[in-house]
Amino acid sequence: MKKNTAILLIHCPDVPGIIAEISNFITVNKGNIIYLDQYVDHANNAFFMRVEWDITSFLIPKERIGEYFGTLYGQKYDMQFRLYFAEQKPRMAIFVSKMSHCLYDMLARWSADEWNVDIPLIVSNHEDLRPVAEKFGIAYHVFNITPENKAAQEAAELDLLRKNNVTFIVLARYMQVISDEFIKAYPDRIINIHHSFLPAFVGAKPYHQAFDRGVKIIGATSHYVTSELDAGPIIEQDVARITHKDSVESIISKGKDLEKIVLSRAVLKHIDRKVMVYKNKTVVFE
Repeated sequence: MKKNTAILLIHCPDVPGIIAEISNFITVNKGNIIYLDQYVDHANNAFFMRVEWDITSFLIPKERIGEYFGTLYGQKYDMQFRLYFAEQKPRMAIFVSKMSHCLYDMLARWSADEWNVDIPLIVSNHEDLRPVAEKFGIAYHVFNITPENKAAQEAAELDLLRKNNVTFIVLARYMQVISDEFIKAYPDRIINIHHSFLPAFVGAKPYHQAFDRGVKIIGATSHYVTSELDAGPIIEQDVARITHKDSVESIISKGKDLEKIVLSRAVLKHIDRKVMVYKNKTVVFE
């Protein structure tokens, strides 16, 4: 069933009474709260909250809720807040290169209606995964990128994203470093996935390096992209155990499973508007 709900994500200095005031705002206006979670960062005296409520009988018109809330509580509590409506689906663009495991996993979840999201297009720097896009009926756009044409190609990509009203981007093993200018167009709205090991292995063939070092654990990390490479706010992580019996092939297989699961968890949290970024960290609501 489609939900007729509003979602508020709130961040402000922590003071007494915030939860009571917001709950009262919703209930006195005939809203029915269906989700409420909050967190206090005591070290920084910062309050975070996510609240979702049914607006079927809400007395305030949908287009005026943000204005009312900002006037009554935003200014009073020095709040930063975002208001969303469940009926407004996020629009996700997927960027890929040649690896298909993360792409297949996301498209399977999307086609099974597990995700409340639209996927208007897939962008790549190679033709290899066009058949996957065609199988799912999604437009596939190739931008061949070289050091000489990178700026112009990224500008064309951004133009394509704007024309398709894309609200966030997922880098599903997209093997290109995107520029600071591109990142600034989608702050905290570009999600990446990469392998993360203890110890860390950089460069080519990380799983082969892990095998050579005899690691006992491998991992994957999904995070928002910032100008500092692979150092953005982390959304989701997980690990898998490795033993001396694992071959390079089995390590790669386990690593791919981790990557697609961790990426899909992170993407779902973003789709459900359950992630808040704060000081290069995230508050991820359950």
